[in-house]
Amino acid sequence: MRNRLSEALKTAMKEKDTKRLSTLRLINAAIKDREIAMRGEGEDPSDLTDDVILGILGKMVKQRQESARAYEEGGRLELAEAEREEIKVIEEFLPRQLSDAEVDKAVDKAVAEVGATSIRDMGKVMGVLKGKYTGQMDFGAVGPKVKARLG
Repeated sequence: MRNRLSEALKTAMKEKDTKRLSTLRLINAAIKDREIAMRGEGEDPSDLTDDVILGILGKMVKQRQESARAYEEGGRLELAEAEREEIKVIEEFLPRQLSDAEVDKAVDKAVAEVGATSIRDMGKVMGVLKGKYTGQMDFGAVGPKVKARLG
């Protein structure tokens, strides 16, 4: 994942693609921030796995979606469009998002895997889903589906 990011950064520099370069630098900065936080917590920054990076990228996309919505509501369409352009660049490094049907199937599979029978098992189900599908689904939207399935 890091190699892909650094190659994309080099390519953007060579092509003088300033918007793309800016977004790629933001991604690198977020990853470096996470490494610094890991050092502060006494963890080894070399333990920063692709799953952690996918989580960072997912969070960045979510932040930009919220910003774009806020800009649209405020009538600042040019800023909303800039946020969407950043989302496109970030999403290049995320795995394909699962469809609603695939998410439902994954929820059913996770419920069966942990033997969940009540809402008290929701944490276990979400843990399995996050372990297998980080970056492939919006866990904020999946939570209510799991709740409905167990409730």
